Amino acid sequence: MLNTSLAQSVIDHGISLGADFAELFVERSQTNMVSTLSSHVQSVQSGIDFGVGVRLVYGTKVLYGYTNKAEEDELKRIISELAAKDRRDPRISFTNFDYRQVEDKHAANRLLSTDPEVDSKVAFLLATDKAARAASNMISQTRGTCGQVEQKIELFNSEGLHTGDIRNYTRAFLVAIASDGSEQSTGSWNDGGLMGWELVERMNSEAAGKEAARQALVNLSAKPCPSGRMPVVLGNGFGGVIFHEACGHLLETTSVAKKASVFHDKMGEMIANPVVNAVDDGTMIKERGSINIDDEGLDSQRTQLIKDGKLTSFLVDRIGSQQTGFARTGSGRRESYKYAPASRMRNTFIEPGNAELDDMIGSMERGIYASHMGGGSVQPGTGEFNFAVTEGYYVENGKILYPIKAATLISTGPKVLKEISMVGKDFALASGTCGSVSGSIPTTVGQATLKVDDILVGGNA
Repeated sequence: MLNTSLAQSVIDHGISLGADFAELFVERSQTNMVSTLSSHVQSVQSGIDFGVGVRLVYGTKVLYGYTNKAEEDELKRIISELAAKDRRDPRISFTNFDYRQVEDKHAANRLLSTDPEVDSKVAFLLATDKAARAASNMISQTRGTCGQVEQKIELFNSEGLHTGDIRNYTRAFLVAIASDGSEQSTGSWNDGGLMGWELVERMNSEAAGKEAARQALVNLSAKPCPSGRMPVVLGNGFGGVIFHEACGHLLETTSVAKKASVFHDKMGEMIANPVVNAVDDGTMIKERGSINIDDEGLDSQRTQLIKDGKLTSFLVDRIGSQQTGFARTGSGRRESYKYAPASRMRNTFIEPGNAELDDMIGSMERGIYASHMGGGSVQPGTGEFNFAVTEGYYVENGKILYPIKAATLISTGPKVLKEISMVGKDFALASGTCGSVSGSIPTTVGQATLKVDDILVGGNA
């Protein structure tokens, strides 16, 4: 996408101004989004974006700018402005690029650049709507979306790296709304991955619609949730969002290097119950958080974060490595050319154990089974969180009694890690999107069902 000699001239200009490291991140992204509202198409949106991100590093200080123009004068102008306050004595540099071909382990088939397949996406969403409505006459409305992105990137840096990659992301979801005339409730379903529209081949529109409707109907019949400290069983799949948000971000060198994480000095120490094993794996085939290379050109990898309760690794990007001394983990990620990369999660999950769901439920005298989790808020640095339960049940004397509504889970990531006493066998992953200092990026969360012995439950019973 960028002429090699042009990139060489621009990179050398940055080094000539005294920068220790210079980088160009070139991106061309094509997007398509199809949305439905109940039985009608609400919108079809498509677009193409192109730009170049310019990064200069002086020591551990990062200077960043971007432009939509791939012209030598424009890129050099940005570099000169970035370096204006940090310019050092001129240095002579002649960067020779060694192009590195990246093996595509996640090759897509039904590409957006070949055919957006709008009719197929509309047909899928309308079929999910039909299935949801057929489940009950109390389903009053649905909202569906199919989004597809094809991102082509190219990297040049002053260490001679020249490489690139093509990433195809596709995701679909449905929200169903149930109403009994006086109250409303919602349920949802979603799926996604690092793949093209062949995602549709593994999705079942009838099952998707029924699942969204089922959850909405359960919530419509739910009773107010009791409050207080009690054990909670967290469901598999998206239940892993709590580990991702309240613990995973504390293991990124973005926070570790600033000592803004409670784990910054805990390497090699027990930070969780010994039953907890946590991983961030960017190599899982066609999972939404996977990448062939990170946004600094390093191969993706599997990183064991916690082993038998012991902290074994952080998530480390280039600057994080310089600041902390830990080796890079292929975790430098960014939303687009408009952001400098930072250490970020990929597919982050707690590995499965040997416990059975019935045993977890049976061990609670009074507690909550949070089978599905939603979003929440997290305090950076401490991991203090407040997460909503989107589908939950009250448990008493080891038996599920009734569904609950308006339940929240309140604690801190470090405390929850130590309160996990049982981890199940029913491992599952769930696709999502994570927002942080380098923008919003595709990620995956996951876990098997697990039991937290003590957590504060907020409710309005």
